Amino acid sequence: MNQSSVGVAITGSGSATPKVTLDNQGLSKIVETSDEWISSRTGIKTRCLASPTESVTDMGAAAAREAIAMAEITPAELDLIILATSTADDLFGSASLLQEVLGASKAVAFDLTAACSGFIFGLVTAAQFIRTGTYQNILLVGADILSRWVDWSDRRTCVLFGDGAGAVVMQAHGPSDRLLGFELRSDGSQNDCLQLAYQSEAKELIPGVSVSKGTYQPITMNGKEVYRFAVQRVPEVLSKALFKANMRTDEVDWLLLHQANQRILDAVAQRLQFPDHKVLSNLANYGNTSAASIPIALDEAVRSGRIKSGDVIAASGFGAGLTWGQRFSNGEGDCQI
Repeated sequence: MNQSSVGVAITGSGSATPKVTLDNQGLSKIVETSDEWISSRTGIKTRCLASPTESVTDMGAAAAREAIAMAEITPAELDLIILATSTADDLFGSASLLQEVLGASKAVAFDLTAACSGFIFGLVTAAQFIRTGTYQNILLVGADILSRWVDWSDRRTCVLFGDGAGAVVMQAHGPSDRLLGFELRSDGSQNDCLQLAYQSEAKELIPGVSVSKGTYQPITMNGKEVYRFAVQRVPEVLSKALFKANMRTDEVDWLLLHQANQRILDAVAQRLQFPDHKVLSNLANYGNTSAASIPIALDEAVRSGRIKSGDVIAASGFGAGLTWGQRFSNGEGDCQI
């Protein structure tokens, strides 16, 4: 195919979460909190936590196999694997191991890090490879194990996060493009609002030669600033993406936001005048799963029959960096999302 004739379609979805859960009542035994306090401020009731033996690669592979099966292809047909994660099992990246586990011997693989916006950034990145005719079949996985990096004595953050993975298969789709428009943004001036930062101490090797030795510290967050940022910036970027796609809000069937906080979801929907029944939310059951939150919610809505072929979805991620992005898509025909 030449570049001008190539469109993009999402043809399969999948998700995977750990079997172990921790509800708000259980959290109240760890820190001074309560179900009422957490639920009223976040909308979260429980979260899934990876066991010491579970990995990002394991969860990503489980979600990927579901997406590949729905797309009715085999791993050997994949050209590219993008793993959106901030908590890779290996600091050098986990995408290549995911490729090996899946048996996707033909696929090139790389990690993409954009925190809670990672899945949206991955969608946009994958679409460019397809539109240029470079690749035909791409697996995009969003997976994170944030429980590794939570300070379980800090009730401001430990109540928020969970672990999980979601995946989609994206394929070349003739001249009609099912991904209608996007808008991506970053603002490093607000980097300190949400961090999982490296902290080091100097280690002298020989006189006059020192290096840093340390590790990453638990997640820190300025909740008020993140809330203010999301409620202001997400509606802006949604509106711009709608304009670029030449669409109105009432033409969108579903609003699919990063599952960070129910109050953020409600505030964004209100500002954009989206009715509640059009807002997808599974936050109560999983908490904030970072790059996995959008594809997990998407997969659940597809498999339950809420999202149907031909529906228009406005998806927006936002989080550490700070980064935020918006993607519009619609699906028509068999197995299209």
